[in-house]
Amino acid sequence: MTSKTDEALGYEQARDELIEVVRRLETGGTTLEESLALWERGEELAKVCRRWLEGARARLDAALAEEETATAGTATDTTDGQ
Repeated sequence: MTSKTDEALGYEQARDELIEVVRRLETGGTTLEESLALWERGEELAKVCRRWLEGARARLDAALAEEETATAGTATDTTDGQ
């Protein structure tokens, strides 16, 4: 479950923290309990990043669809009315 604090994180903040979590896990030297906590935090941060990216994709798709609709409307408006 993602906390309200995580929901307030921007993409770059979540990504940077996720990079740090991965670095710490790869470096090793943590206890099993610490490693599990880091892994869980990494999963939450990945979800935050995924939501941001999905939102960005939806906005791009909507903008492209709007542009296609406008272009299609312009193409059909070019008739001379006869």
